[in-house]
This record gives sequence, structure tokens and C-alpha cells, in this order.
Amino acid sequence: MPAGNRNTIEVLKAELEFVKKGGYASFLRDPWRVKLALEDSPTCMNCDRKNNPKPCSECLLMQFVPTNKRGEKVPCRHIPLTSHGDTLLHLYQGATEQEIDETLTRWLQETIAKLELNENESKPLAELH
Repeated sequence: MPAGNRNTIEVLKAELEFVKKGGYASFLRDPWRVKLALEDSPTCMNCDRKNNPKPCSECLLMQFVPTNKRGEKVPCRHIPLTSHGDTLLHLYQGATEQEIDETLTRWLQETIAKLELNENESKPLAELH
């Protein structure tokens, strides 16, 4: 598996750990505003870069953004998180914080499992034992 995919797995695992530990609920930077999944995470390359942010096109999560949504201002809001195509943008319009966290957690777990399965399938059989 290319090193880039390994980094993707590591980033997704870090995000999953952040969500499971209540990261968005306990995020204290701006306690007066709603916390935005993925954007307010330490795994976001622009989380602490108010000045001179990097382009989202450099983010590892772009591979999960539909091609026709990659030009959006915040592309990670358009990642399909459910089999019905629900995105964070959809969830922000009516889901509770708990529902958002649960949906994001499921997506992260499923995506990590798929990437790890692909990683294992691409290795020679001798390396799996």
C-alpha cells in the first residue's frame, strides 16, 4: 500500500479517537460556537491556521469528497457518510450533536476497516502470517 494510504489510515484513526473521547463536546477554543466535525479537529491541517491556511486540495480527506464537490469552500462537509449519501452539510441541518458524532464514528470505523482490508489484500500472502 502506498505511504499516502497509510497516512490516511493514521489520520482517520486519530479522528476516530478524538470523536470517541468527546473531542468536539469538550473543544474549548470558542465555547460560544457550534463545533464543526472534521473542521474543528486537530486532524484538520487548518484547525489552528486562521492566517495563511493551506488549500483543502492538500488534505488527505479530499479522496473521500465527490469530484463535483471538491471546489466547495469546505469540501469535507460533502463527504458521503452514510449509504444514503448523508453528508455533514445534511446533518448540520437537523441532526443533534450526538447523531453527528455517531454517524461520523460509524463512517470512520467503516472507512478504516475498508482501507485496512485493501492494505492486507495487496500484501503477498506470506506477509499476512
